[in-house]
Amino acid sequence: MEDVNKSMAEAKAHMEKALEHLEHELVKLRTGKASTSLIADLMVEYYGAPTPLPQVANVQISDARTIVIQPWERNLLGPIERVIINANLGITPANDGEVIRLMVPPLTEERRKELVKKAKHAGEESKVGVRNARHKALDHIKRAVKEGLPEDMGKRKETELQDMVNKFVEEVDKVIAVKEKEIMTV
Repeated sequence: MEDVNKSMAEAKAHMEKALEHLEHELVKLRTGKASTSLIADLMVEYYGAPTPLPQVANVQISDARTIVIQPWERNLLGPIERVIINANLGITPANDGEVIRLMVPPLTEERRKELVKKAKHAGEESKVGVRNARHKALDHIKRAVKEGLPEDMGKRKETELQDMVNKFVEEVDKVIAVKEKEIMTV
């Protein structure tokens, strides 16, 4: 019984991680507004070591559509610019010798639909993660029933597990719906 409860707790933890990962991925999808999260994961070559962009430069929002990147060292302007271009964000950096400005263009209807598809795809990946966690826990429960756990207890745990899965899938759907609304809002 203790083993089954442990596997249920592990399944819940995996489901929570899948939801967290989804939220992290959705932050990267731009919605036409400037956000430092667009470039927060970019790695810049700094003295031979890949370093996150926010650790080598001051990154801030100057207005609703502009991100300003001011590197701590002027010789980093070129590498930062290259990293942004190679990241294929759909934003061209403007380097004035002091700072790099990223003008976030307004989204076209076509691009909005594309972003909604990406968001839904990320949601499906999250649901797959939730289902994989269910599958592992279900295997644990079935093994425990074979090893002597009462069948009615096993069925109760399976129902409890399915309720947990339903709750997480519903939460994923809510998160996707909110992001879709945010993307489609002009």
